[in-house]
Order: sequence, then structure tokens, then C-alpha cells
Amino acid sequence: MSMTPQDAIRWFEIPTVDLDRATRFYEHLLEVSLRREVFADEPMSIFPSPAMSAGGALLHRPQMQPSTNGSLVYLNCDSGIDAALARLEASGVGAIVLPKTELPHGIGFIAVVLDSEGNHVGLHQRADAQ
Repeated sequence: MSMTPQDAIRWFEIPTVDLDRATRFYEHLLEVSLRREVFADEPMSIFPSPAMSAGGALLHRPQMQPSTNGSLVYLNCDSGIDAALARLEASGVGAIVLPKTELPHGIGFIAVVLDSEGNHVGLHQRADAQ
């Protein structure tokens, strides 16, 4: 068994009902551009991430349904949770489920939002990213 620390997440997929709508939602919320690709005949919008690091995508797959009851993924929001939550409220799409909350031990801040598709998704801002 390796004792070398590794990232806990390698890849995540957030289900959508409407991939274009969800792509616009996350691009606006996080102020990033998602890359559109097709893999195994499935269109997806991929979140930006450095090579060889954890990454993920939005996708529309009939057997995957958006839900507030599944796993909770926290997205990088080092650009500022306050600004992201303000954009969410101004857009009139989605909702704040858990407002900005400080984590102990200098870990940073989190918030949880309801996205345009009906998923709960977390946002994380490192403490040193303020």
C-alpha cells in the first residue's frame, strides 16, 4: 500500500437536463470558459483544470439524473465565493442552499448552491485566496 499522498478526486461528472443551459450557468457562476467536447458519443462541457490534476465535466446522459440527494462535489472558487454568490442571486437562476461558511483550521470557505439543473454543488475558496 502506497503512503504517498494523492488527490482524493480524479474526475467528476455533474448530470444535466439541458447541457447548454448548465454550461451557461457554470460559466457565469465561476467566470470560466468550459470546453465543449464529445467523448464516446456523449457531448460534455469540461471544467478548466491543469494537466494531470483533478477535473470534471457537465454531461447529459439519460441514466444520470440531476439530484439534490447524491454526492456533493466542491468546485474551486478561489476567484471569490462572495462574488459567485452575488452573480447567482443576480441571475435569478439556481439558489443558495448554504451561504458562505468559514471552515476551521484555516481551510477556507464553502457554500452550497442549487444549480440550473437541480443539483446541489459546493463551492470552495482557500483561505489564502482572499
